[in-house]
Amino acid sequence: QVQLVESGGGLVQAGGSLRLSCAASGRALSSYDMAWFRQAPGKEREFVGAWIQRGGRTNYADSAKGRFTISRDNAKTTVYLQMRSLKPEDTAVYYCAAAYQSSYFHTDSNWYMYWGQGTQVTVSS
Repeated sequence: QVQLVESGGGLVQAGGSLRLSCAASGRALSSYDMAWFRQAPGKEREFVGAWIQRGGRTNYADSAKGRFTISRDNAKTTVYLQMRSLKPEDTAVYYCAAAYQSSYFHTDSNWYMYWGQGTQVTVSS
């Protein structure tokens, strides 16, 4: 199995940028598809974006398209979520998650087996 640890969250003004990291240990990320989710207070956890091994493709929620980018380092141990043009509605705890490889993007959190502890992102207006 794989252990995931997120970092990089913090407080940023609207319009600013943050890069979240998800460091993996225990097993190489090359075995997994990765996703980012977020959960705001009083709301359900929602899909932000995913990266799948087969083809190295990415997919994003409409709220993230054009502003967020998922990437992976060459050592295949860390996945990133680059967030730009942040809005107050992006405020949430952000989680990375891993699932065994698939040919399809999965937006349902139940698909993912491994989760990090989350990192808080707060965007002030």
